[in-house]
Amino acid sequence: MRTVNLQKLMEEQTTLRDVPAVAAGSSAAGIRTTATHGPVAVTAESCFRIASLTKVFTSTALLRTLRDKGIPLDTPVIELLPDLAPDWRANEGLTVEQILGQVSGLRESVDAATVAALGDEDGALLEAARLVVRAGNEREPGERWSYYNGNYFLAGSVLAALSGATYESALKETLFAPWGLVRTGFETSAASVTGWNGTSELPLLGYPRTRRPSGGLWSSVSELLAAGEGLLADRALLEEIRRPRTRSGDPMAYGLGWALGPSGQMYLNGRLPGYRAAMVLIPDRDYVSVALANQESALPALSRLLSDMQQPLTGDDIAKAVNDFAA
Repeated sequence: MRTVNLQKLMEEQTTLRDVPAVAAGSSAAGIRTTATHGPVAVTAESCFRIASLTKVFTSTALLRTLRDKGIPLDTPVIELLPDLAPDWRANEGLTVEQILGQVSGLRESVDAATVAALGDEDGALLEAARLVVRAGNEREPGERWSYYNGNYFLAGSVLAALSGATYESALKETLFAPWGLVRTGFETSAASVTGWNGTSELPLLGYPRTRRPSGGLWSSVSELLAAGEGLLADRALLEEIRRPRTRSGDPMAYGLGWALGPSGQMYLNGRLPGYRAAMVLIPDRDYVSVALANQESALPALSRLLSDMQQPLTGDDIAKAVNDFAA
């Protein structure tokens, strides 16, 4: 098998030359390789906004909690969030599996500004979920895949309800502590890398609590590799995650929180102003890779980098698939 020189691959990506900071890494059977690039000095421990990669944490934590409590994936969401019943206009058979698989058919009418306006109190996330189900369904659950953050407002609310705690506390107890993640979280820190828009540095801003289950985390290359390794170690859960929930006519194959590639790859990307993040898992090769940048326009180069890193294992060019993912 041909191996890759990660630092060399990064330097060959000419479109990364205008990105202030890039960090990337891989873990193959637990053996890690990391590299950085750009005029802003960062390390594998530096924290970037990972945007929609947060969904990996939300879905995994919820799946573990359901398993621990013996609750089936096909349980209707309304049974787990009974406080929403008076306002429930969505299909009452909508299941946890369908919201995590983005095949809920929910009407996509609740936008980021609306849920941000609900505030940052402990009950605000449940109110965001209330808005989502109050809008009802646009199509039958399971009929078609469509990427909608509202699905994960519901998922985060279910996680909080089942844990008897806040969504953030549930993540810490279920994943961060077992996986040894000490820098991954929703608050800025000394390790936080500022984002850039073109040639302008952006201020470090907070992220609304109501949107966090879909995209609010900070994390680093080293801790995302640890998360990937932790997920690879839980084979039963991983097999559930990677089973497709989509149909042949859908825009992509999708499991629970991950898009699915042609040779068993699991991948996704995320974006926020000033940041791009992308991640690939290949369970059958015990492999995980991640690339982070502090420039939103960096995704094509990150996608090419991740594709080139995994290509010796699969023979596939997945750069376009990673780049085109809906986040």
